[in-house]
Amino acid sequence: MQAGKLRHRCSLQAEQRTPDGMGGYQQGWIELRRVWAEIALPTGRTDVVAQQLQATVTAEIRCRPAADLVAGRRLVHSGVTYRIEAVLPDNRNSMLRLLCSSIPQP
Repeated sequence: MQAGKLRHRCSLQAEQRTPDGMGGYQQGWIELRRVWAEIALPTGRTDVVAQQLQATVTAEIRCRPAADLVAGRRLVHSGVTYRIEAVLPDNRNSMLRLLCSSIPQP
């Protein structure tokens, strides 16, 4: 992997539950750290979900291996949020391929 390709600075986020003071909790996302990554051109498609048209963008994000890059977390880059669906290391364990889906912003 060439270092020049890792030119996108992304925010790695994890879901956290915080108590709301009334016996319940609130779900929120906290930033764990910043990650240098390469974001491949995303592919897009439209799906019909519950009789509504929903756009889904998938991307392949490449970065250096780290223990905190796991499925279920998310990466944010330039206002676009990607949910990590799968983490695939290469044979030499020198690079991770993150298969991601975009999260629509409310």
